[in-house]
Amino acid sequence: MSQQIFHDSPDDFAHKAKWFSGRFAVYAALILWAIICLFPIYWTITTSFKMAPDVMRGHLIPYWDYQPKWLGWRSLGFSPDTIWAESTVREEFVKRFYNSVITSLSASALAVFLGSLAAYGLSRFSYRFGFMRNSDISFFFLSQLILPPVVLALPFLVLYKSLALLDTRIGLILLYTLTVLPIVIWIMRDQFAGIPKELEEAALVDGLSIWGAFATIVLPIALPGMVAAFILSLVLTWNEYFFAALLTSTHANTLPVMVASQTGSQGISWWSMAALSFAAILPLIVIGILLERYIIKGMAAGAVK
Repeated sequence: MSQQIFHDSPDDFAHKAKWFSGRFAVYAALILWAIICLFPIYWTITTSFKMAPDVMRGHLIPYWDYQPKWLGWRSLGFSPDTIWAESTVREEFVKRFYNSVITSLSASALAVFLGSLAAYGLSRFSYRFGFMRNSDISFFFLSQLILPPVVLALPFLVLYKSLALLDTRIGLILLYTLTVLPIVIWIMRDQFAGIPKELEEAALVDGLSIWGAFATIVLPIALPGMVAAFILSLVLTWNEYFFAALLTSTHANTLPVMVASQTGSQGISWWSMAALSFAAILPLIVIGILLERYIIKGMAAGAVK
């Protein structure tokens, strides 16, 4: 029987132990961070199935600390015994959900369209507006986010009243577009800056116009960044509460306003608020899972040049 010729030295074993311990520490940190990030969603889901005493006592584990009930979902008309019955609250939820979908999708799409055009111009052409250059113009767009929303409350309220845009979806769409447009411009400017100009120059030599090169060469490459900007805009506009509560009252109220309305003289209906909150964030979770690869590509593009 042949004997083993080569043997691992003590240094090899020490290196393997160090490698495994490093990997274990990394995965342990990632698992801990995932638990921290996912706990609010877990708490929201479990709270929607709690009774009032379970909420006050802070019970967390279903079937261990408490017996799950459909109290929160019954109050919205989504429990198994009320889903097929007529429910005013469910109709109100569907109306608010529709308003949120229309305003968020429209504002995000409009912001990505306008922001992409502005970002392409800032990344490809040189502008001069007084003492301002491209970098100054880009910072001017971003500086609009420094202004607190409460400062704009009275001017927008007076303006929208004069234009008859109070309690309308078109009013929210225009306002939401303005709020997320600076972020879209900054994201897309980095996206376009990471695309070599030689590709467009080659397209121009082949006979394409500037718009043709932009549509056939630049946009397909920048698509992941546009999707990432769209999703970020969608999240921001979907969760916006201040202006939705200020500028709407009956017809154009969105889901965040409805979530905040789950308070009354008897206190906060935590079970109803939790059920409504989870129903409100569920579409964003689904979109994030389905478009995860575009988000990663969009955020990573332009990082290494």
